[in-house]
Amino acid sequence: MIIDNKTVNYENFTHNEKIKLSDEKEFVDFINAGHDFLIEQISQGRPIYGITTGYGEAGSNYAAFEEAQEMQKNLYRFCGVGVGENLSAQVSRIMVTVRLISLSKGKSGVSYDLLKRFELLLNNEIYPIIPSQGSVGASGDLSPLSYIAAVIAGEREVYYKGEERKAIDVYNELGIEPYVFKAKEALAVINGTATMSSIAIKAIAEFELLLNSVESFVAAIFEVLLCDTTALEPFVHENKPFAGQITTAANILKKCEGSNLTHKAFSRYENFHLEKEQNIQDRYSIRCAPQVLGVVRDNLDIAKKWIQTEINGVNDNPLIDHIGEKIYTSGNFYGGYIAHAMDTMRICVGNVADLLDKEFALLVDHKFNKGLGESLKINKKATHHGFKLIQVTLSSLSADVLMNTNAASLYSRSTESFNQDKVSMGTTAARNFAKQIPDLANMLSIAFIGIAQAVDIRGYDKCSNHLQFCFDEIRKEVTKLEEDRRLDLDIKAVNKMLLDGKFA
Repeated sequence: MIIDNKTVNYENFTHNEKIKLSDEKEFVDFINAGHDFLIEQISQGRPIYGITTGYGEAGSNYAAFEEAQEMQKNLYRFCGVGVGENLSAQVSRIMVTVRLISLSKGKSGVSYDLLKRFELLLNNEIYPIIPSQGSVGASGDLSPLSYIAAVIAGEREVYYKGEERKAIDVYNELGIEPYVFKAKEALAVINGTATMSSIAIKAIAEFELLLNSVESFVAAIFEVLLCDTTALEPFVHENKPFAGQITTAANILKKCEGSNLTHKAFSRYENFHLEKEQNIQDRYSIRCAPQVLGVVRDNLDIAKKWIQTEINGVNDNPLIDHIGEKIYTSGNFYGGYIAHAMDTMRICVGNVADLLDKEFALLVDHKFNKGLGESLKINKKATHHGFKLIQVTLSSLSADVLMNTNAASLYSRSTESFNQDKVSMGTTAARNFAKQIPDLANMLSIAFIGIAQAVDIRGYDKCSNHLQFCFDEIRKEVTKLEEDRRLDLDIKAVNKMLLDGKFA
């Protein structure tokens, strides 16, 4: 992946690509010209925020040109106040890449030398260890990003070759000299939204994989509950033409192809008087699944577009325009778009979890599952209980997901002597979105185990090719439930299949 001042596509962040910083003379000169212009301004005694003044509320304090380097060192040091679980090496790698992209736009006043340090970290797979908590998502992700700045300077700790080590020890081993920040450079590193953006990128990739698998589960529900595919017909969705809804309906319908269990479109009109206890249409959680999941797909696309814009934007302060010879003090470090995207995605995950909860409840309840029996029991003895308690676990997990849907962007905290008095909380929103994913994955794991049991009852030969494939994969690890036994290890086994994309 070539990094210069052009737009980088979102899809690049879903692959662990080698990073190459452009060495084109025009690009190098453009970057350095911005830094030279900034140095010229402060050398003339001009007070510029965060470079020859203090930070935040201390912006009224003037520091001389000769103190600019000390200001930068003190900045990343006093911001080293992160707490909580450390972000993964993968998220750290994305963070370093995202910050490099923003700085490479040439509007932050940094030198090309600093950009090369980002490239060095990435290509030597030296990833800063970054605590996940401590950012309010305005003035950038100050504390989390300070860990990148500190590592560039040879301080704090890193992930290297699967181990946690001191940055300076890795540098000494590789013959790397710690970097000394020039004026503005440490501020430019930490004044961004890379933490929230990177957590969002990783979590969205995981969620999108699960969403594809949710469609497989819904298609399976259409089969094992003998549902009517009329609600999936293109005519329905072309007349309410939301792209996500159309895509979802088409995906589910395709996965039902070849099934001898579903009621074919329009067949209920002819069969209504011939089938016992047959309703003319299915319950909302089944019939409206394309509408429920379609809006999730559309919101997912919006979130990805906003993230792509964010990571290609100059989320920094002040902005340096060496062409127009102006310096702009402003607020592009504010993470509002990521915050709102993540708050929306958390609501989306909540809706998916609620849909799964409703559909699985239908699957195991003998009053609604059209002959699959009490709790999907194959052994009818009164001493056996089938899927009774596993449904409780699934429903419990749905509550955990739903309780994490309150909008973080509404919890703005006034900090730093009321200078940061309206903040985005974007990193909190992204972290809470990421926390929902494992619960949703466990719910879906349980749901697929139930589907496999339903296939055993209905008959394998009647199922679509897609459902037969899913069943075969599950039965490689999980045997059908004939007598009561622990199922937690089965859930773990299917969970691994889900995260490997088996059912997508």
